[in-house]
Amino acid sequence: MTVNHVKRAFKYRFYPSDAQAAELSRTFGCVRKVYNLALAARTEAWTRQERVNYNQTSAMLTAWKKTEELAYLNEVSSVPLQQTLRHLQTAFTNFFGKRARYPHFKSRRKSGKSAEYTTSGFRFRDGKLTLAKMPEPLDIVWSRPLPAQAKPSTVTVLQDAGGRWFVSMLCDDPSVKPLGASGNAVGIDVGLDHLLTLSTGEKVTNPRHERKDRVRLAKAQRNLAKKTRGSANRNKARHKVARIHARIADRRRDGLHKLTTRLVRENQTLVIEDLTVRTMVKNRTLARAISDAAWSQFRRMLEYKAAWYGREVIAVDRWFPSSRLCSACGTVQDTMPLSVRTWTCDCGTTHDRDVNAAKNLLAAGRAVAACGAGVRPQRSTPGGQSAMKQEVSRREP
Repeated sequence: MTVNHVKRAFKYRFYPSDAQAAELSRTFGCVRKVYNLALAARTEAWTRQERVNYNQTSAMLTAWKKTEELAYLNEVSSVPLQQTLRHLQTAFTNFFGKRARYPHFKSRRKSGKSAEYTTSGFRFRDGKLTLAKMPEPLDIVWSRPLPAQAKPSTVTVLQDAGGRWFVSMLCDDPSVKPLGASGNAVGIDVGLDHLLTLSTGEKVTNPRHERKDRVRLAKAQRNLAKKTRGSANRNKARHKVARIHARIADRRRDGLHKLTTRLVRENQTLVIEDLTVRTMVKNRTLARAISDAAWSQFRRMLEYKAAWYGREVIAVDRWFPSSRLCSACGTVQDTMPLSVRTWTCDCGTTHDRDVNAAKNLLAAGRAVAACGAGVRPQRSTPGGQSAMKQEVSRREP
């Protein structure tokens, strides 16, 4: 029987030599140029109601390399250039499938700098990675080992806005296997006062990484605003701002990784709320705090780790009144402003708003798992019963 291993990307920092940095910078520029040329060609064909596929853009690339104007494309490895055409094809596939917007052109200043190499574009031997067109291997800081006998299928080299260089290697990881079955289930309510509140009553403090560095960031941004555009000093100031942003993002990502891994290992079923964060950040008062909490990133990590380890993530409908519903008697309050953190139901039960919401999410998620009921808004009190209450009533004699 064939065993399908999980593919994982292992990311490491490396320090290129001057020659390697120059070669990679040229590659980044060529990748961006080819992507924009192919996008322009496909957009022009689209106006004529014609479709251009990957094979046609690949033929265009061959023709571009033969012109005097674009002959410099021959100086870099052809593998990243072909890969960027495949990425463009994927972008159009997602657009036609109504999963994404129309692809946009890459900017020299704003777009990320990256290049992807397949197996024909690199050599990995004895723990050393050598890219095409380079005589020497990259000086990689191996912060963690690769899986035993790992053979990278693709290698992506990137440089962030702060000037740091990273290499990401996609490998099969046989160590990732489904965990033993656990009877634990938990409801998770996200928030701003506390990042997470669990149905067990546990509250996870919101680290507010961006707020901790806000003074330093504001000072660096003011310094950047005073510099002359195009000057070397402005470039230094821009890198300083980017490094502060990178520090914030690194700490946030590290914290979320540790938190989601713990939750997935401890619980078989995890119930969350299906929030539309993209719409919520339009609230100018809370947008900064919501973005710093990174709810979407938390959910994404939770879902893919649950898939790795054989756990289940249930997303409850966003209109489910988890905060206004009494977890003891099922009564729904008419209104409940965000300023109300504790409230007392008519049945006499006093609730912590977030803990009560987490308990209701857990009950609703269990109902979905048990009977497949959709968790929709509960619009009457107390006669209208949630899916959880309906499931319980059906089992009673």
